[in-house]
Amino acid sequence: MGLPSIPSYPMPTDQDLPANRVDWTVDPDRAVLLVHDLQNHFLSAFVQGESPVVELVTRVARLADEARRLGIPVVYSAQTGGQSPQQRGLQRDFWGPGLPDDAHAQAIASAVAPHEGDTVLTKWKYSAFVRTELADLLAKDGRDQLVITGVYAHLGVNMTACDAWMRDIQAFVVADAVADFGPREHIEALNWAARSCAFVTTCDAVLKEARP
Repeated sequence: MGLPSIPSYPMPTDQDLPANRVDWTVDPDRAVLLVHDLQNHFLSAFVQGESPVVELVTRVARLADEARRLGIPVVYSAQTGGQSPQQRGLQRDFWGPGLPDDAHAQAIASAVAPHEGDTVLTKWKYSAFVRTELADLLAKDGRDQLVITGVYAHLGVNMTACDAWMRDIQAFVVADAVADFGPREHIEALNWAARSCAFVTTCDAVLKEARP
């Protein structure tokens, strides 16, 4: 019932990207970067030292470093460990008890760890907006774009993108800075996002657009 064991698979390239329905571009004065659930517990499902996890953490680190340099807020979502059945809710029916009550499992991977000034949100459901301060944070800073990285693409990443769309916040799913249960799920998630609620892009494209 818990996480699957995820085999190595190649990250999508430009040739794998779906056709977008919108032509949004990242604006550093409007954007927030979300690092979604890159905790040791979730990354442990991947084959360590192989694709896609190597590219995932490398590109998220690049995006976060550049965001800080440009004054783009960097926000992390992280699920809490040792949740009670009441806290876990229906996620328990689908995924079991969730993260253990273990500091290492709950920690955000060291390669993409938050810096001073970043925000870390405690996350409870698929969408990073539910029961968190994410919407208030964007509104307070007058920002209406959310650049989404992390895991897993067809679950929390896409549910957060869809939730952003319903709040009139432009969501950007970074195709080669997210990962999933396998190549099929990854590509299907990108296709669904592009035709439903988000602009699917790449790490290099985001960096190019965001730089003055």
